[in-house]
Amino acid sequence: MPLKIGQVEVGAGAPVFVVAEVGMAHDGSLGTAHAYIDGVAGSGAQAIKFQTHIAAAESTPGEPFRKKFSYQDATRYDYWERLEFTPEQWAGLKRHAEEVGLIFLSTPFSFEALDLLVNIGVPALKVGSGETTNLPMLTAMGRTGLPVLLSTGMASWAEIDEAVATLESHHDQIGIFQCTTAYPCAAEQVGLNVVRSLRDRYPYPTGLSDHSGLPYASIGACALGADMIEVHVVFSKACFGPDTGASVVLGDLPALVEGCQFVRRAIANPIDKDAVAVEMQDLKTLFGKSAYATRDMVAGETLEMEDMILRKPAVGILAKDVERVSGRTLTRDVPRGAVITWTDIGGNHG
Repeated sequence: MPLKIGQVEVGAGAPVFVVAEVGMAHDGSLGTAHAYIDGVAGSGAQAIKFQTHIAAAESTPGEPFRKKFSYQDATRYDYWERLEFTPEQWAGLKRHAEEVGLIFLSTPFSFEALDLLVNIGVPALKVGSGETTNLPMLTAMGRTGLPVLLSTGMASWAEIDEAVATLESHHDQIGIFQCTTAYPCAAEQVGLNVVRSLRDRYPYPTGLSDHSGLPYASIGACALGADMIEVHVVFSKACFGPDTGASVVLGDLPALVEGCQFVRRAIANPIDKDAVAVEMQDLKTLFGKSAYATRDMVAGETLEMEDMILRKPAVGILAKDVERVSGRTLTRDVPRGAVITWTDIGGNHG
């Protein structure tokens, strides 16, 4: 079932929809957030995504860090609060993204954040893996009428089914990502098999939200039929932030996108080997080899293997047939270096 985000078609027959996720890599700097928009522009990715956190709406003062990384934030709440932008600043980021040809997306982590994003006019909504089982949030997202992209990082199949059913009660503009909540995600944890399982299980565009920090899993997912790819991006592996190890450096993003689209086109255009062989007949002649005489020979002599050498082009007796013609009698003279043809041995191909 096709999905439309803004003016972009997502799903079967369309290019891979690639989302470059900045997430929280801006570390609360509005200028850095804008710099990421410029960094993603021109990479081939169609969309850029952030995360919209409002500390008082989603967290509690004592929320612990999953992994302590911050030098200045005592709690996770402090971190969320420090990285907040105002509605006007979010609107400015969206406007900037659109000016450089990118679809602006962000993941809301509270009802207030959802309202903020709807009010600034985002064309679609993203569900973070931690919100997959938050059915009230999914209901609120569905009621907006906007397309919803669902990540499934910590969910079981039963929970994914329930999440999809909740969204389906409002509309069918749904996309589903396989995701493993590990930062970074090892190859053994990526779960490329789930990309195919999602495609078989649901009638919606599916893909991979990757945290490996490398381009390979994304391209592999496209080989399995992924319609969508989401990757965290960062200016450098030396950048500060909790997701840096799980992020692709911006310099590698164009190659990742090109690889995904290349594989997509390859899968969409199967070939018939027999038909190709016919089309390539001229090249087969050019690159193939046939028998050429190693010495001057006269009519009536017996043609032996040592009298033949295999050379290009393949305009005489082909290499595959030389053993069959060894021992046959020449019907006419063949000078040294000349191609040996079926006419030279009586014209009998059998």
